[in-house]
Amino acid sequence: MESLISLVNKLQRACTALGDHGEESALPTLWDSLPTIAVVGGQSSGKSSVLESIVGKDFLPRGSGIVTRRPLVLQLHKIDGEREYAEFMHLPRKRFTDFALVRKEIQDETDRETGRTKQISPVPIHLSIYSPNVVNLTLVDLPGLTKVAVEGQPDSIVADIENMVRSYIEKPNCIILAISPANQDLATSDAIKISREVDPKGERTFGVLTKIDLMDKGTDAVDMLEGRSYRLQYPWIGVVNRSQADINKNVDMIAARRREREYFANTPEYKHLAHRMGSEHLGKILSKHLEQVIKSRIPGIQSLINKTIAELEGELNRLGKPIAADAGGKLYAIVEICRIFDQIYKEHLDGVRPGGEKVYNVFDAQLPAALKRLQFDKHLSMENVRKLITEADGYQPHLIAPEQGYRRLIESSLVSIRGPADASVDAVHAIMKDLVHKAINETPELKQYPTLRVEVANAAFESLERMREESRKSTLKLVDMECSYLTVDFFRKLPQDIEKGGNPAHSIFDRYNDSYLRRIGTTVLAYVNMVCASLRNSIPKSIVYCQVREAKRSLLDHFLTELGKKEAKQLGSMLDEDPAIMERRAALAKRLELYRSAQAEIDAVAWSK
Repeated sequence: MESLISLVNKLQRACTALGDHGEESALPTLWDSLPTIAVVGGQSSGKSSVLESIVGKDFLPRGSGIVTRRPLVLQLHKIDGEREYAEFMHLPRKRFTDFALVRKEIQDETDRETGRTKQISPVPIHLSIYSPNVVNLTLVDLPGLTKVAVEGQPDSIVADIENMVRSYIEKPNCIILAISPANQDLATSDAIKISREVDPKGERTFGVLTKIDLMDKGTDAVDMLEGRSYRLQYPWIGVVNRSQADINKNVDMIAARRREREYFANTPEYKHLAHRMGSEHLGKILSKHLEQVIKSRIPGIQSLINKTIAELEGELNRLGKPIAADAGGKLYAIVEICRIFDQIYKEHLDGVRPGGEKVYNVFDAQLPAALKRLQFDKHLSMENVRKLITEADGYQPHLIAPEQGYRRLIESSLVSIRGPADASVDAVHAIMKDLVHKAINETPELKQYPTLRVEVANAAFESLERMREESRKSTLKLVDMECSYLTVDFFRKLPQDIEKGGNPAHSIFDRYNDSYLRRIGTTVLAYVNMVCASLRNSIPKSIVYCQVREAKRSLLDHFLTELGKKEAKQLGSMLDEDPAIMERRAALAKRLELYRSAQAEIDAVAWSK
C-alpha cells in the first residue's frame, strides 16, 4: 500500500516539473485525476499548526496576513532510522536537516515566483519530508481563506484565493481537510462554507477542529465532534496545537503530541472520544483513507493515461515533426516533404487516388467530340470543292487529276484539327494543375509551412507550364506532319475509273460537273477521316508523353536543383511554421512525456505486485 502513495507522489512531482498544475488549459491534465488531500482553512484557523503537528516539525512560514501564497505539496515518507531530512523538487540533490532553513526556502521560493509582493501563484512548491515519525501521506496546503485584502494586496485577492482553493477541492478526486477553530461558530467557518459548496453531502470532507483548549469556560466541542452541529460522512477529529507561548519557547513537538493525548484523555467532556482525537490519529486516518482512494482510482487513471497518450500522439502526428536547426536538416526536411507531395501526385495520376481518370476522359470523350464538331462534310460541300479545285487549277485546268486541288482540300481540312489538339493539351494541363492543388492539400506536412506550400505549388505550376508548351509543339507537329505529307497508298488503292482520271474526249468544262466534284469531295473526306482516326490515337500519346509522363518523372526536379543552392537562412524562411503550432507541439511533447512517465510508474507498481 505504501507504494501507492509513493506512486502518486512521483506522478505529482512529474506533473509540476512538466507544467501540469491542474489549471485551466487546452492540454489534458493528469494532475486532476490524481487523488489529493487539500488542506483548507481560514487565516488564523490553526491550519499551519495542524500540518506541523502531523509532521512533527516546525517548518512552515509564520506571520500575520497571507503567509501561504503558493500551494505547498507536502509529501511525507516514513523511513527507518533516526535521521530526518527534507528535499525540495526545485533543489534536487540538496537535503535539508535544519527545518528552519526549510521554512526560509519556502519563503524564498514563493518570492521567486510572486516577487516580494503579497500576490499569490497557482504554481505549487513540492516538499518531501523523510522521517521515522511520520506516516506515508501527501497533503496540499492551500493559501488561507480571507475576507479582506491587506495593504499591498489587490482588491481581488479574496476572490483569487477562493478561486484557487475551489479549483482544487471541486475536483471529485480531491479529499478535503477542512480546518475550523472550535472557538468560533461552525456556521461562520470559511472551510466548512466552501467545502459545503463543492461537497454538499460531506462524502469527501474530513472535518478538523482546532483550538478546542481555547474555548470559553462552560463550553465544549462535543456536539461538533460527534457531528450533531454539522454532519460529515467521516467523524470529526479534534486537535490541540501548541500555543503561541509554546512556539516562542520552542516546545518540542513530541512533547506537544504527548500533552495533546493527555488533554483528551484527562478532559471529562472528551474522554470517550480520546481514541479518535489528536494529530497522530489524524495523520493515520488520512494515510489509510488516501491509500484506499488511490487503490480504487488506479484502473481509471491507467485508462485515462492510455487514452490520452493515444490522443497526444495522434495530434503530434497531425502537427508534424519540429523544424531542424541546421541547414542540412532543413534541406532534408524540405526534400522529404517534396517527396511525399510528389508521391501523392503520382498516386492521383496512377489511379490510386481519384483524379487521373479525368485525363482519359479528355482522350475518350472530349477529343472525339471536338473532332466530330469540325464537320468536314460541310467543309467539303460541292461549292467549296468547286471553288478550291478551280482556284488550284489557276489559268490552266488540270489535265488528268486535280492534284493541287486535292492537296488544298486536304490541307484546309486537316489544319482545323489543330484546334481540338490544342484544346486537349490545355484540358490535360488544367486537370494536372487541379491535381497539384489536391496533392498539396493532401500533404499534411505542407500545411505546417505556408511559404513552402506556396513555393512547391509555384514550382509545380511552372513545370507544368513548360511541359504544356512542349506538348503543344509536339502535338501540333503531328497535325502539321499530316498536312505536309499525304499518304500516297491511300490514293493508289482507289478504284481507277477512267472518268476519275479524266477522259480526254470530254470537254474541259465537263470535268467540273457535280458528279465529278462529288467524287473528289468523297475521296478527300475519306482521307481526312482516316487521318482523324490516326490522330485520335497519336494526339493522346503525345500529350501523355510530354505532360503526364514528364510530370511523373520530373515535376519538382528544377525546384530541387535550385533548392540545393540555397543557404540556411533561405531554407529556414521556407519553413516558416505558425508560432502557435510550434508552441502547441512543444506543449504536447512535454505533456506526452508526463503521461509516458506516469504509465511507466504505474506499470512498475503493478509488476511489483
